[in-house]
Amino acid sequence: MNSEEGAGDAYDSPLFYLVMQYAHRADRDVVDMVSGSPDWDPPAAVREGLREYADGDPADFQYPPSEGLRRLREEMAARRNVDSDRVVVTNGAGEANYLAMARAMERDAGEEMVLTDPVYPYYPGKAQMLGASATKVPVATDGSLDLDAMRAAVSEETACVVVNTPNNPTGAVYDRESVAELVALAEENDALLLVDEVYDHFDFSGRFESALTFDSENVVVTSAYSKTMAITGFRVGYAVFPESLVEAAKTRHMLVNVATSRPAQAAVLRALEETPPEYYEAARDRLRDRIDAFTDALDAAGASYTDPDGGFYVLARFEEFPGTLENVKKLIDEAGVAGMPGEAFGEAYDDWIRFALCTPRADDAAARLADYFSASDE
Repeated sequence: MNSEEGAGDAYDSPLFYLVMQYAHRADRDVVDMVSGSPDWDPPAAVREGLREYADGDPADFQYPPSEGLRRLREEMAARRNVDSDRVVVTNGAGEANYLAMARAMERDAGEEMVLTDPVYPYYPGKAQMLGASATKVPVATDGSLDLDAMRAAVSEETACVVVNTPNNPTGAVYDRESVAELVALAEENDALLLVDEVYDHFDFSGRFESALTFDSENVVVTSAYSKTMAITGFRVGYAVFPESLVEAAKTRHMLVNVATSRPAQAAVLRALEETPPEYYEAARDRLRDRIDAFTDALDAAGASYTDPDGGFYVLARFEEFPGTLENVKKLIDEAGVAGMPGEAFGEAYDDWIRFALCTPRADDAAARLADYFSASDE
């Protein structure tokens, strides 16, 4: 178990931006497999909703309700089987997670955040920003939760347990029994369990169940439409809070952001009402095909890799080529493929490299990696 103390004097620049900037400055063509920005079209209703909104009355261009458009919150709540008063529409899942972690700290029930390792790096970054300590618990070898290690880590000093399923970067989908254990741990230690479900539409296993199926005052669920609808630039997310915590979360949201973009909310509402299931199925099929082709190429390169049950990331480990920032830059310069160094996500997979499969050039990247590592072996 690795514990990192919280706030420092300055925030580190996210490695995501450092790698993307390096790839952008490269003197050759580079396939970007760093960014988690979907490359496929958004639902047609998103565009239609924006066009209709542009012709609206002047009143529609003014502040929306701070907690989100009422019809949108009602639609979200109906899909999640919760009361709409518990829903706060946020500027992406990033703000939703921030609000939940802030509420955890404000409860005066501990100052520690328990996270998985590997972990999406913005979680420990938010913990630092909020003055919390971050304890990272390595996952099992297959990417599933190490529940014994989680039990050992969570205590009365724990303010919040943060997990993401389907997971970025491992692709693991946490089964219902594992989430139930986390709910029980949170309740026993008076901590919040924050479950980020932003990749819920990209479950290939059929095992995903929302943590909202557990009726607990200790559970907050967050999500967004950034990935689901391929609209990362719209910044429409949401959090579902317990009744006891939602009003203060709404106040913090109002003080920090006032509100979330009104036209973006209107377009998402239109898409939720009109987009058929086939849209989401096509995205899953596309990703399955890309993952299969990409992992075939990793086989040809002699790599070890994760076989994701959800999301659109693959972690790969190449023999005698650890996933350091230096080697990631070398891949950019010599193979023309940009991935994320494993060290960005913690220590458990620090010699791996994460590749995002949301690019139409995934096959090209796979061929380049296979050629590069095959040549290296000669």
